[in-house]
Amino acid sequence: MQEKAIEESLESVSDVTQTRKPLSRSGLVWSRLKKMPRFWIGIVVVVAIILWAFVGPLVYPWSITDRDPLNMGLGPTMIHWFGTNSIGQDIYAQTLAGLQKSLVIGLVAGPTATIIAALVGSTAGYIGGWVDRVIQWVILLLLVIPAFFLFILLSPLIKGLSWVVLMFYIALFSWMIMAQVVRSQTRSLRNRDFVRAARYMGEPTRTILTRHIIPNMASILIIDATLGVVSAIMAETSLSYFGFGIQKPDVSLGTLLSDGTAAAVTRPWLFVFPAFVLIILLFAISLVGDALRDAIDPTSGMNRD
Repeated sequence: MQEKAIEESLESVSDVTQTRKPLSRSGLVWSRLKKMPRFWIGIVVVVAIILWAFVGPLVYPWSITDRDPLNMGLGPTMIHWFGTNSIGQDIYAQTLAGLQKSLVIGLVAGPTATIIAALVGSTAGYIGGWVDRVIQWVILLLLVIPAFFLFILLSPLIKGLSWVVLMFYIALFSWMIMAQVVRSQTRSLRNRDFVRAARYMGEPTRTILTRHIIPNMASILIIDATLGVVSAIMAETSLSYFGFGIQKPDVSLGTLLSDGTAAAVTRPWLFVFPAFVLIILLFAISLVGDALRDAIDPTSGMNRD
C-alpha cells in the first residue's frame, strides 16, 4: 500500500511538472515586479499624478490666466487651494498646467532619446568601420561639451518657439551615453548564431538591427527610457528655472519655482507646492525605474524588498 501511494504521488508531481509551461523573459520580469512593493507604490503614484494633472483642471473653477483682484498674494484658502501670486493668479491652476507640460516633455523626450540611442548605437556597433568611427567621433564631441552648456548656447534659437521644440531639443542631447552602451552590446551580439543566420539568409541590415539585435537589448532600453523620463523632466525644470526653457506666458514647474524662489520666505506657498509636486513625481518615477532594473537584473538589488 505504501509503495502504491508513493507511485501515485510521483505520478501527480510528474503531471504538474509536465503541464507547467516555462515562463518567458517578460513573464519572469513581471512575476518579479508583482512582488515588489516599491513598484506598486511608484506606479500608483505616477498614474494618480497623471490623472490629477489632466483631469484636475476640468473640475477646478480657476485657470492659469484668471486673476482675482480681491485675493492677491494670499495663502491657501478654500477658494484658492494653493494660494495666489502677487497679481491674483491661482497657484493650484498654474501648478497643474506646469505639471502637464513637465509630464508630456518627460514622457516623450525620455523614450525618444532611448530610441535615438538604440538606432545610432546599434548601427555603429553592427556596421563598424568608418561608420562606427564617425559616430564615435560625434558622440565623444557631444560628451565633451556639457549638455546644459549646449542648451544655454542654443537657447536663443528656441526662444519664442513652441515648448514642443524644447521637448525634442532635450531628447536630441540626451542619447549619447546610452548609445555607447548599445554599441558595446551590439558588438557582442553581431557574431551570435542567430544574427549570422539572418545575415546568411540575405536579410538587410535594417531588418537585422530592428528584429534581431535591438529586441535582445529591450531590457536595458526599457530601464533607460523610464529613467530618461526623470532626466528629461529635470532638464526642462532646470532650463526653465534659469530662463532658458519654457517662456512666459507658458508655465512649467521650472518657471513656477523660479518665480517663487524670491518669495520662498515671505510667501512660501509660491515655491513649496510646485517643489513638492516635482519631488513626488520624480521620486515615484524613480521607484518604477529602480524596480524595473532589479526585476530585469535580480543581482542589482538583492533583498531590498
